[in-house]
Amino acid sequence: MNNAKHAGLGIALGAALGAVFGVLAGNMGVWLVIGVAIGVLIGASIRRKSTDCPQCAQIHRAHELRRQV
Repeated sequence: MNNAKHAGLGIALGAALGAVFGVLAGNMGVWLVIGVAIGVLIGASIRRKSTDCPQCAQIHRAHELRRQV
């Protein structure tokens, strides 16, 4: 998954949680905004696992370079 997909997933989860808390608290707008903000932070903080194996790291680097072209 790339960073845009992580951010989208975080926003969707944050919006869902914000909607739930908004219904429970009776203030949908505020909680929806708070949920989306938290979702953006969560989505931005998700990172890919680093590869420990040097051979695997080389293969991943080559793959990433091919995707950029």
